Amino acid sequence: MLMTRRLVLGAALLALVGCASSEPADQAAQRAEIGSGADAALNQLYAEDPEVRTLADRAKGIAIFPNIVKAGFGVGAETGDGVLRVGGENVAYYNTSGASIGLQIGAQSYSQVLMFLTDDALAGFHDSAGWEAGVDGSVAVLKTGAGGKIDTTNITEPVVGFVFGQQGLMADATIEGSKYTKLDL
Repeated sequence: MLMTRRLVLGAALLALVGCASSEPADQAAQRAEIGSGADAALNQLYAEDPEVRTLADRAKGIAIFPNIVKAGFGVGAETGDGVLRVGGENVAYYNTSGASIGLQIGAQSYSQVLMFLTDDALAGFHDSAGWEAGVDGSVAVLKTGAGGKIDTTNITEPVVGFVFGQQGLMADATIEGSKYTKLDL
């Protein structure tokens, strides 16, 4: 009986030590996957319009969501994970989600990039427990690709967003109403 208690106690201690390890492998893998997806998404955005890189160079921080999935049949939902980069470094990981009701049917995936052009806009996003586009910050959505070029010299909004790489069958992908929540990664 005493031996059984010691074994149970030992197993419990090992489990606690395992839980207290500095970095679980699955979180590291998730960060790496989000990071590589973010690299690919930014490269795609820059290929669609090289002027976007000029805007990115001005940005105080860039949130990149490489794969947002949206589906709906009367009621719609969307979700995706991304990373906030400041000075080219990954500083925090986020989930974006949203819901909608109305005439909609289908599914799609797309990428989204938010560029924070002022320190205040970046701090408002980074320091928030749950930042909502259109409520906590207005986002100017710019279109790229298909021969259209953006004029980076006339942009004065504090947050600029891009939605690109849409795949699937659904009417559109938007930023307004999307909520961004920091992940514990």
